[in-house]
Amino acid sequence: MPNCLSVSRRYKRLMTEFSFSAFFAITATFFAAGIVKGVTGMGLPTVAMGVLGALISPLAAASLLIVPSFVTNIWQLAAGPAIGPLLRRLWPMMLAILIGTMLGATWLANGESGVTTAALGVALVIYAGYTLVARQVRVPRRLEAWLSPAVGAVTGLVTGGTGVFVIPAVPYLQALGFSRDELVQALGLSFTISTIALAMGLGAHGAFELKGLGLSVLAVVPALAGMWAGQALRDRISPAAFRRIFLIALLLLGAEMTLRPFL
Repeated sequence: MPNCLSVSRRYKRLMTEFSFSAFFAITATFFAAGIVKGVTGMGLPTVAMGVLGALISPLAAASLLIVPSFVTNIWQLAAGPAIGPLLRRLWPMMLAILIGTMLGATWLANGESGVTTAALGVALVIYAGYTLVARQVRVPRRLEAWLSPAVGAVTGLVTGGTGVFVIPAVPYLQALGFSRDELVQALGLSFTISTIALAMGLGAHGAFELKGLGLSVLAVVPALAGMWAGQALRDRISPAAFRRIFLIALLLLGAEMTLRPFL
């Protein structure tokens, strides 16, 4: 556990990363991320971490992500058909996500930006590449008892190390055969647990303090505005075309972030 002096110094370094130009970039990023989530039902943390990770440290980006991600995911979770049956089916996965994220947050909290940036890039490339080319698979119900905790643990480690919640939780949930509304709610549940776990993990390492919540709270406004705009756009453009362009951009961004520490 870091001592009080080291925590204070880390927090001061974190705050110096935010200038007026950075504030504008953060606002634009969360608005764009909100549009993606409004159109596709997901992607806010992926876009936010992908873009902000190129501007500020992964730790700073993950800290900013906490409140807007939590608010938008709670909205998504509450809009679903039935939370009770979903919790009974997915609680082993959610518990594993919680534990894995708490453990993985050590990488972000220790400021290992080269490693976490490359890891984030790999996660983005895997997710975008898989989603672009893979056919939809189905996981038999009999395999969920052991597969759900394993997927949750890996998702937690990736979340804790990179701040991105999608790998491998999203492909796995898509393979469970949920209806459209159930899938959206399941994603909201997974993202909500991941957000809470990330905040707890960073807080346990002294890397996320209540003093820093103001910046994260401010990011809620452009994120919600983007979600509203994205929902309005959903009926005007083809979600499939938008999703394809988004994934290609994500693939290129992830490749650049993966190679950045070696250039």
